Amino acid sequence: METSRPVVVKRIPERMNQTEARKFLRDVEPLINSDRPQLVFDLSLVRQLDVAGIEVLLQCMSQVMKRDGDLKLASLSDHAAIVMELTRTDRLFEIYETSTDAARSFSMFLPNMLRRQHQNRFVA
Repeated sequence: METSRPVVVKRIPERMNQTEARKFLRDVEPLINSDRPQLVFDLSLVRQLDVAGIEVLLQCMSQVMKRDGDLKLASLSDHAAIVMELTRTDRLFEIYETSTDAARSFSMFLPNMLRRQHQNRFVA
């Protein structure tokens, strides 16, 4: 039987420039390198998000997906939302109003998936 994995919520720093993005990546590396990570990045404090910050978000997403996990974004500040929309990276992430909503979305997926598999067993 598989147990549910913990969802980790990580707050993105106010500035996600090249220096801060590198620090952030080093900080979250152990989380990303775990087996099937379930991460939520909270962007509520972000006041500066540049190319380096966007690249780190995309790199985190790529690494998480390689480990059969998922990364979701939540609580985008106005600045973060505008930058992500202008760069069209908002289309690559699941984005939620709050970190709580994003964290809950992980647990809502599994029962629905199992329910569908259960239903499909009896259709054939």
